[in-house]
Amino acid sequence: MSARHRFDPSVLREYDIRGIVGSTLAPADATAVGRAFGTVLLEAGAGTVAVGYDGRLSSPELEAALVEGLCEAGIEVWRVGLGPTPMLYFATTVLGAGGGVMVTGSHNPPTHNGFKMMLGKRSFFGADIKRLGEIAAGGAYGSKGARGAAIEKPVLDRYVERLRQDYRGDRALTVVWDAGNGAAGEAMTRLSRGLPGNHTLLNEKIDGSFPAHHPDPTEPKNLRQLQAAVAAEKADLGIAFDGDGDRIGVVDGKGRILWGDQLMILLARDLLAEKPGSTVIADVKASQALFDEVARAGGKPLMWRTGHSLIKSKMAETGAPLAGEMSGHIFFADRYYGYDDALYAAVRLLSLLARSRQSLTEMRDGLPHLVNTPELRFPSTDERKFAVVAEVKARLEQAGAQVSDIDGVRVTTPDGWWLLRASNTQAVLVVRCEAKDEAGLERLKRAVVAALAASGVEAPDFA
Repeated sequence: MSARHRFDPSVLREYDIRGIVGSTLAPADATAVGRAFGTVLLEAGAGTVAVGYDGRLSSPELEAALVEGLCEAGIEVWRVGLGPTPMLYFATTVLGAGGGVMVTGSHNPPTHNGFKMMLGKRSFFGADIKRLGEIAAGGAYGSKGARGAAIEKPVLDRYVERLRQDYRGDRALTVVWDAGNGAAGEAMTRLSRGLPGNHTLLNEKIDGSFPAHHPDPTEPKNLRQLQAAVAAEKADLGIAFDGDGDRIGVVDGKGRILWGDQLMILLARDLLAEKPGSTVIADVKASQALFDEVARAGGKPLMWRTGHSLIKSKMAETGAPLAGEMSGHIFFADRYYGYDDALYAAVRLLSLLARSRQSLTEMRDGLPHLVNTPELRFPSTDERKFAVVAEVKARLEQAGAQVSDIDGVRVTTPDGWWLLRASNTQAVLVVRCEAKDEAGLERLKRAVVAALAASGVEAPDFA
């Protein structure tokens, strides 16, 4: 037994550890994470761990504190340096480390930071993360007895070369790239230099204050600069990344956004042309059009729970070569390693476009047209959010509605479908609706309002 450490209750999340630096997260927490995770590695018989960090202003200090904790546990630390989260996944996988830890605040505000972890090649989440808190709170740290060494093992060049290897294209494209000053900036710069075509780079300098715009490509306002540059360059498309490079955003030659499920339709068609019959996984928030188009292209669509760790685990279980989420996490196990990597997804997208006679604009024009709401998030409490979903589900089932409870409740009606789920990472409820036409969408919205009102909850603003 040694010094006990208690984390702020808000930082141990479902998929990662995340907090506000100087408020709920400090270097002492990073050291405790290192010692606790080092204990888990020792229990698993592992003696090495890869560690990387993103471009946030607080990341170098937190990385140093994390490494200290891991070394105290007797773990040999391979420091792979500054880069995107997928580079850490890559390093852990190809170097054969016993685990991996990425210091990253993902797409959160500049004041936030945290840790994403792997144990071997699998995701480390849920009960795993809860156990780190228990180890620290009890001071039940393990140790080899001897201090572990910290060794510099930069992998950026090797990572970028691995990305470039899978490019397969016949024609040059004009592309605008926007790293949003996030951790993907340097990798994006090097990758674009190694690809044919004309490439314009935006916000490629890594800057944890994010001076241009917030690095979250699911927010349309964060894509305005990219859309303007695509128009100015008469580009074929624009590609954006989130703060740690594991989520992708795409706009076509007209500046129109392709959401995660639309992008997945194109990637799935391309993959299924080579691997008919393959399972393709998408999260419960995805359009019905995606599942229908996967089936039409000869694949086996599988709807699963939202969350990158949950999707990765399901891919490993089913052997699916492709999966994706509305949020822009795209996972390839076809010719790649089965984790979410936005830079790799970009390479696969550019490859299919460079082999096609159609432009991305034409492809988007040909996608099924359905009307839907965006993903609407509205406040609840961590105590109440799951109860509301359970109450709504019980009433719907009693009424004989067609309900899927894979993740929350997804209700299918003759008009389309609507979804209510509780976020695993925030004190919010999430709603989305999709219909064949505007009249049907209005009926679905009214159904959501009524379902929530019965639990004393005011529906989000659908405007």
